[in-house]
Amino acid sequence: MENFSLILAIVVVTALAFDFTNGFHDTANAMATTISTGALKPKVAVAMSAVLNLVGAFLSVEVANTISKGLVDETGIRPEVIFAALVGAILWNLATWLLGLPSSSSHALMGGLIGATIASAGMGAVHGDVLVTKVLLPALAAPIVAGLAAMLASRLSYGIGRRADGKAAEKGYRAGQIASAGLVSLAHGTNDAQKTMGIITLALVAGGVVAPDSDPPTWVILSAGLAIALGTYIGGWRIIRTMGKGLTELQPQQGFAAQTSAATAILASSHLGFSLSTTHVVSGSVMGAGLGRKGGVVRWSTATRMLVAWVLTLPAAAVVGAGAESVTDLGDWGTAVVAVFLVAASAAIWKLSRREVVDATNVNDTEEPAGVVTTAIAAVTPPPAATVTEELTATVPAPVTTATPESATPPAATV
Repeated sequence: MENFSLILAIVVVTALAFDFTNGFHDTANAMATTISTGALKPKVAVAMSAVLNLVGAFLSVEVANTISKGLVDETGIRPEVIFAALVGAILWNLATWLLGLPSSSSHALMGGLIGATIASAGMGAVHGDVLVTKVLLPALAAPIVAGLAAMLASRLSYGIGRRADGKAAEKGYRAGQIASAGLVSLAHGTNDAQKTMGIITLALVAGGVVAPDSDPPTWVILSAGLAIALGTYIGGWRIIRTMGKGLTELQPQQGFAAQTSAATAILASSHLGFSLSTTHVVSGSVMGAGLGRKGGVVRWSTATRMLVAWVLTLPAAAVVGAGAESVTDLGDWGTAVVAVFLVAASAAIWKLSRREVVDATNVNDTEEPAGVVTTAIAAVTPPPAATVTEELTATVPAPVTTATPESATPPAATV
């Protein structure tokens, strides 16, 4: 550990700060539907998710190895490059959190790393085959597969529970939703916490502290797990609101189907070493579950904004990472300038978020506009029978009765 320099310490602290933002940015992935359907109270949900994220961090290191060994050429990377990459990832996470957009923390991290690496060592230092096979292709396939699975699972759940007692079935689905949400939290720990482990391990290799091709040390695994668990407990309430209420309205059957489908996809990808975006998976499964109920709709205006954020994540984080690397390359004072900029920008974003506070008390409130498609579907959906009767009553005028006022009655004849 004698090679543990000041810049390396700064990189490790910054990486854990990113892990913290990853935690509160992605809490919605595990608990948004559980909170929106009322299966768990908000504070209980985030506490449960935090504990399971910590446990999941110890289950595997395959994704960490993809980051530290596969994505870029670790032999030509300096600690300053990794610091610049983290700056790009953190700022993108905070910006999308402020807007309440469920974007990918994983892609922000990889985008920042790719941009900083290209700025430092050129295009040849990025392993394009790993980027395509283990990052880009899973990013495209995961939300589609999870969405289709959730849609089919929702329809199957409604079909099976059609003859069951309503209250008993709903209670059972809520219990199943809690269990599946816990599974998503566990899977999130096995996937997202490892990305920070991988980036810290890459920094340790670059700083000469550990040998190339090393697995993450135990202290790295523990610190990354604690950081993401703490961030998860803080709760990214803005994104929870978008995922739970702004995207679609879910019933317990749909929430159970969405969470189960997402957990299966995430755990499978962790086993294969795919650096999958849990945000993409859960968003796809929520939309699929929303369409799995007869009469259910997705707010495509919200989904479109999310898609734009997904497309921009990699290049935006890469541009910021490349810019930060260009400044850190000027020397120690350049690194200090980037560090000050990161702190100042983070503080400014936090201050902006105080203008409209979203927390556990109002997370299920939403003023999301319905959108053109949703409004059109609602317009052709037959209203309930009671509503039709009320409308007809209000439309058909009551029969007119001609009452002769007493003042208009002719006086009796006088003799």
